[in-house]
Amino acid sequence: MASTRTTVAPPSDRVRLIVASSVMLTFISFWRAAAIVLNDLGSSAFYAGGIAEQAVGAAAPWFILGIMLFSFAVRAVYVESCSMFTRGGVYRVVKEALGGTFAKLSVSALMFDYILTGPISGVSAGQYITGLMNELMTVANNSHWLPPALTEHGQPFQFDMNYTSAVFAAAVTIYYWWQNVKGIEESSDKALRVMQITTIMVVILFIWGAYSLMVVGVHLPPPPTPSHLKFSADSLGFLKNTGLPIFGLFGIIMAFGHSILAMSGEESLAQVNREIQHPKLKNLKRAAIVIAIYSLVFTGGATLLASMLIPDGPRTQIYQNNLIAGLAMYMAGPMFWRVAFRIFVVFVGFLILSGAINTSMIGSTGVLMRVAEDGVLTDWFRKPHPKFGTSHRIVNLVFALQMFTIIATRGNVITLGEAYAFGVIWSFTFNSLAMLVLRWKYHGERGWKVPPNIKIGKTEIPIGLFCVFLVLLSTAVTNLFTKSIATVSGIIFAAAFFVIFTVSERQNLRKHALTARQMKDHFQLEHQDTISRESVAVRPGGVMVTMRDSNNPVALKWVLARTKTEDRDVVVMSVRMMGAGGPEYLSAEDQSFSEHEQMLFTKAVSVAESFGKKVSLLVVPAGDVFAALVQGANALEVDSVVSGQSTSMTAEDQAFHMGQAWEALPEPKRQFNFYVVGGDGETKVFYIGPHAPTLGPDDVQLVHRLWLNMRRDPSVQDLHHSDIITYALTRLAGQYAREKVEILRDLRNYRASESPTLRIGGQDLTGVASPSSGHEPAQPANKAPRGV
Repeated sequence: MASTRTTVAPPSDRVRLIVASSVMLTFISFWRAAAIVLNDLGSSAFYAGGIAEQAVGAAAPWFILGIMLFSFAVRAVYVESCSMFTRGGVYRVVKEALGGTFAKLSVSALMFDYILTGPISGVSAGQYITGLMNELMTVANNSHWLPPALTEHGQPFQFDMNYTSAVFAAAVTIYYWWQNVKGIEESSDKALRVMQITTIMVVILFIWGAYSLMVVGVHLPPPPTPSHLKFSADSLGFLKNTGLPIFGLFGIIMAFGHSILAMSGEESLAQVNREIQHPKLKNLKRAAIVIAIYSLVFTGGATLLASMLIPDGPRTQIYQNNLIAGLAMYMAGPMFWRVAFRIFVVFVGFLILSGAINTSMIGSTGVLMRVAEDGVLTDWFRKPHPKFGTSHRIVNLVFALQMFTIIATRGNVITLGEAYAFGVIWSFTFNSLAMLVLRWKYHGERGWKVPPNIKIGKTEIPIGLFCVFLVLLSTAVTNLFTKSIATVSGIIFAAAFFVIFTVSERQNLRKHALTARQMKDHFQLEHQDTISRESVAVRPGGVMVTMRDSNNPVALKWVLARTKTEDRDVVVMSVRMMGAGGPEYLSAEDQSFSEHEQMLFTKAVSVAESFGKKVSLLVVPAGDVFAALVQGANALEVDSVVSGQSTSMTAEDQAFHMGQAWEALPEPKRQFNFYVVGGDGETKVFYIGPHAPTLGPDDVQLVHRLWLNMRRDPSVQDLHHSDIITYALTRLAGQYAREKVEILRDLRNYRASESPTLRIGGQDLTGVASPSSGHEPAQPANKAPRGV
């Protein structure tokens, strides 16, 4: 792809600054992408059925199943949007199709969805845990195990469901708030592991549930017809006192709207799309199918199973907010195994529901970061934490809103569910409307289209897309009248965010115009589609330095003090972290520089000038800092990467993550040294990539003695030292495949008997990187990169 460069020759006193247009990403399989989405989408299985039944009556399971089937169509809209040039979720799609005003409205509704995901998931997890504690109290009391202090008139002490759940949700929210302020590690491995454990629970649930139905008999819930709908007073919303009859199609749409929260989490598919590995569209479709089938079986199937196994009274009074826990207690079998399975259900619910709190916080932060990158939020929100380098002000805003929601609702899942549906339905509606507009506005190639489509002459009529939009719009409008809590709170919330976005955007237009002029006055900005050694104009074998804090450029000073820039090029790279839902490519107009970035680059030039040396400046957008570093090092063909000591992880942890990111790189890839410079100047260095192991004198002597002894046999007179090492490694590999447990045990015993300190060149070098990273310390801490 051709590079896009400035056409006007800049003054000679400006420093050249290369700005990448392509975002450096890590890439994951469609299984991992599906796991990430299901960690968000699957959480609704634990509470959607109970909330829907509270609103529409015993026919609710059929509407949950209908929602899960309809989610196939909604997911298809997201797949089409991801297959186009426009990528990055609701905000980017709506902005491209309908303009900035509608984009701000859509992201305001989406933020309401994200903000409420955390409280409703946390409170639901609290309901499962509180219900288990109360159940165990009852069992203990019946067995006379409970001390008198925990009983009253022979009845066991019972925790208040709502207040206890609210306390639990608040505690978990505080925990994840602090983790996000420090900079939590996003890992598809964790999401995959959670879904593996959840799948075990789902398999047990349906196998045992099928057996239980054979024992007690199958009793399906009443069919989803208007005559079987029993709307509660709260579910009528503004229609409650009007006396208007609820009948026919309108009643069906009302019930459909009260079940829509079972489909929350679909937006996550657009967020992970950019990181799905090649072939992207094919793997995106695979992920969408996996998500659709899993959510249909889990959310829809579990809700239907609960209605058939749990009697009406306990289901609507005791287990209304923790249906799957109730399922465990009404399985056919001994009480011990039912209680044991319920504990397992609560454990799985805690994993997926508490994880959804973190997902909501990351998603909210990512969305706000994306609008901040577009200049819709002021730079004050983007300013990194002085210690951790995170977008802490956005995290604090999200945290404050979630804590306010938990306190205001007092842990009431029904109230949270009512409000939650507002953001869900309106974000879907805006997205489908935008895609419908883009069918006429954008006539370029698409990788895929929502079927069916009819072509009349040269005009294509998107019947499928129009039908999806019509269903979503009619449900959204109906919800405005039948969900009074959602309507009032959602409109107030969305309006407040819309005003904040509008005012901030106007302030930024003036401020960014000044910043842009200052950047152009001081720097020669060149936008490159991709980063390469030729585009940055550096020689192979250089040094790449990361820079994050303009007040403490310790790594840059360390490198410049030891490098002759006449012989080796020094590249100062800053990673611009992209919010979740950002596109894969950024135009020059999309990349507005913040005040922090201007100070960063100005400081880098100032430090270089103080040493009387030259540096190249580079800024790359990325979703993961370690992926950006290894991709940048590989593209620039550098021999060394130098970074400052992280405030949130050790040098060994930094090396481990660098190693993991390097392993994920496609071939061909280069090895390099990774230096971590502490604030006191102490430096640790690690090899990244395959490398010859560092052998001590005793190891060399052992190989030599073996060589001498083996060469006494006339048949191996031409034996070399390398032959011995190769044979030993090959034999170990074969034995490891057959005797893994024994070899690992012997290896642990051997390492335990050795000193944890490595000696290289007569000097101590401590802090070996994790063996699983495949990367280890390279040189004594006081040595500089080769050739410096």
